Amino acid sequence: MSRVYNFSAGPSMLPEPVLQKAAAEMMDYEGSGQSVMEMSHRSKVYDGIIQGAQALLREVMGVPDNYKVLFLQGGASSQFAAVPMNLMVKNRKADYVLSGQFSTKAFQEACRYGDAKAVASSKGDNFSHIPEIDKSLCRPDADYFHICLNNTIYGTLWHQLPDTGGVPLVADISSCILSEPLDVSRFGLLYAGAQKNVAPAGLTIVIVREDLIGEALEGTPTMFQYDVMAKNDSMYNTPPCWSIYMCKLVLEWIKNDIGGLEKMGQRNAAKAQLLYDFLDQSKLFKPCARKDSRSMMNVTFVTGDADLDAKFVKEAASAGFVNLKGHRSVGGMRASIYNAMPVEGIEKLVAFMKAFEGGNG
Repeated sequence: MSRVYNFSAGPSMLPEPVLQKAAAEMMDYEGSGQSVMEMSHRSKVYDGIIQGAQALLREVMGVPDNYKVLFLQGGASSQFAAVPMNLMVKNRKADYVLSGQFSTKAFQEACRYGDAKAVASSKGDNFSHIPEIDKSLCRPDADYFHICLNNTIYGTLWHQLPDTGGVPLVADISSCILSEPLDVSRFGLLYAGAQKNVAPAGLTIVIVREDLIGEALEGTPTMFQYDVMAKNDSMYNTPPCWSIYMCKLVLEWIKNDIGGLEKMGQRNAAKAQLLYDFLDQSKLFKPCARKDSRSMMNVTFVTGDADLDAKFVKEAASAGFVNLKGHRSVGGMRASIYNAMPVEGIEKLVAFMKAFEGGNG
């Protein structure tokens, strides 16, 4: 069976060269006589993998020296609690912008640990755009200011970062990490689940400025303390070894095959433009996200007829375009076009959509 074009929001496609290399090394990693899934995380062989992955992430993302890179577990959702446990420690205050389901969940979790305040929300418009922020509602004494940079479910993206003054900016970048250049120095902390653009599920990446760690709330579990993980090079316990190995391979692909994040951003912008250009002129399909907030990674659209939406998803799957069904809170369709989705995947999807429109318009 030939490979399909997988538009899943996550776990998502991985680059074929990465899968091929992993398959070649499955039984014997670089002459060690064992798979990465079998070897001790304390071995010299694995130390080279995890240290190499961290160094590559720093290089590819341009992470400044005064930031720690942590490879953790628990998914990005675990960071909804870990962030306030580690950062909401001085004034016990944090401001949140609600631009979708995951930022809302992060806010709700933070309310358990201190004075979390929702300073803006686009819920009233079904999160179809990034909300405008009334600066008078933002607190200069907040310990941090939290956003979700790209909203997977609703297909929206922050195209301009909020000005938080001296308050550290924290961002969930799970669905846009490594998709284009990002100035890490603008943030106090970044976190991401790996299963969209980096590696298989199981790895969580945290990039945190050193001055923000070391004073976790009393009672914070050891596994959630950033300083403990930093002091132990992300190996306080057994890390997600295979996912970190795959992360290293993906970073090598971005650096060597793609040519870095500048090139990756150009590639992703071109892919998204192909799909949005079609949607904007289509008489059948309509994009859901407001034009000024559109995501490069997740494109949401509908026909306006639930039965026709279902017919499109079914016929698309039969044609090799899988996982196009939208999230239940939005309905319709969602094409997640992460880094590993090739340009030809978008070209063929658009051609299929044109044919579907011709037969159902």
